[in-house]
Amino acid sequence: MKPTLFVYGGQVNQEFVKYTARLTGKPKPRICFLPTATGDAPWYIEYWYELCHNIEVEPHVLKIWISSSSQDWDFEDYLMEMDAIIVGGGNTLNMMTLLKAHEIDKALMKAYKSGIILAGGSAGSLCWFNGGFTDSRPKQLTFVEGFNFLPYSHCPHYHSEASRRPLYHQNIAKEILTDGYACDDLAGIVFENEKPVKAIALNENHHSYYVYKKDGEVVEERLDAEII
Repeated sequence: MKPTLFVYGGQVNQEFVKYTARLTGKPKPRICFLPTATGDAPWYIEYWYELCHNIEVEPHVLKIWISSSSQDWDFEDYLMEMDAIIVGGGNTLNMMTLLKAHEIDKALMKAYKSGIILAGGSAGSLCWFNGGFTDSRPKQLTFVEGFNFLPYSHCPHYHSEASRRPLYHQNIAKEILTDGYACDDLAGIVFENEKPVKAIALNENHHSYYVYKKDGEVVEERLDAEII
């Protein structure tokens, strides 16, 4: 498998789980969900299992609020047994801080390079890029540096939240952000070997975009998408 990432602009939903499963090429793939950005919230974990209960996947969850006495495995071993890993939404900055502290970011890179599909939306999409703006801090959206699995900037919730699109354009214009990719909540992009290879959407009203600076102006190109 080529190193593959599937990112989408909003919350995980059943259609995106199905699509992630398809990317694995397995009849019943093992898919692990990371609810780290909500503090391993029980409601989020329950939501994950509800999404998976009637589709052909084997759902798993990686919790990080644990004690050594309750586990006989480590994070990397657990993740490397999966066919796909989906990172959920929530507080991007807190999530990335915790994943780095536990060296789960390194385990995710190992999984990525080995051909395990990585996916996620909102915080779970922004984290893979080199940077973007997050609502993880008080008062206003602020810059956060990503894990840099993908060498572009990113904007989730592109048209869902009024402040997102103009802020993204302004910061690409100022070169605070590099050229990058933006996704509406129900749209996503598949990257292989760090290159975009396919855009998908759940309907014709949600889209993904390549946003870049050219001759001093910010240009927005809508990507042709397959409706799934």
